[in-house]
Amino acid sequence: MLSSDRIMHKSFVHILSPLLLLAAVLFSCSSGGVSTQAEESRQAKQLLQGVWTDDDTESVVFKMEGDSVYYPDSTSMTAYFKVVGDTLYIGSARYHIKKQTEHLLWFQSQDGSLVKLAKDDDGGSDEVFAENRPQIQQLSGVLKRDTVVFHDGRKYHLYIAINPTKYKVSRTTVNEDGLSVENVYYDNIIHLSVFQNARQLFSRDFRKQYYARLLPANITTMSILNDMAFERVDAGGFHLNASLCIPGDASCYLVEQVVGFDGRLTSKLAEY
Repeated sequence: MLSSDRIMHKSFVHILSPLLLLAAVLFSCSSGGVSTQAEESRQAKQLLQGVWTDDDTESVVFKMEGDSVYYPDSTSMTAYFKVVGDTLYIGSARYHIKKQTEHLLWFQSQDGSLVKLAKDDDGGSDEVFAENRPQIQQLSGVLKRDTVVFHDGRKYHLYIAINPTKYKVSRTTVNEDGLSVENVYYDNIIHLSVFQNARQLFSRDFRKQYYARLLPANITTMSILNDMAFERVDAGGFHLNASLCIPGDASCYLVEQVVGFDGRLTSKLAEY
């Protein structure tokens, strides 16, 4: 007849054995015994090196060199790429590879269509990339407006200056080849001053962050402070419209601003 201590010891062993086995498997995975993450295909990446053109139109789509993808236009930023299994990753986008050889690349684009590319073996298209290096864009250049208005027998002077900055706004779009590309734009700071003769009634530099409380969530980070224009003057003050636009999109938000004769500023979202 087994003592109670021996019974407890056998039960403990039966419980402990599966736990030790599980720990051994986990240790083996973490120490390289079993790969837990798919590895990048160096061979597939090597086959992609070079200039690729559309198989139908023969227009240049991109150039792959090292770990980078270069586009023929001057607005699309250079992106990192890799191949894992049957998936091509360009930046944060992924494309399912349907066929890949030394001279052919077929993959599914963002909209589900099949993109068929052929490698430019003679290197004649390489000169396109020497001329078009990616550039950060500006929606508007330096712009200054001087406006003189009269109200109630008094003369007023409005001064608006749009000043480009080095603050960057990134916008991801899908190009005509069905590829997700990143475009980068410079934001603006807009200065507004209002004078009655030599007396300054109002002066301020506007950044897009000022309008964040008026815009839908997350729009501020995507938009650029594009313009500010004088609209009219009445008993309430000077009415101006500030526009915040999403680059590469037709979407603009219009904010009505009123500078009172006492120098106070009010703002409200006018339209979208």
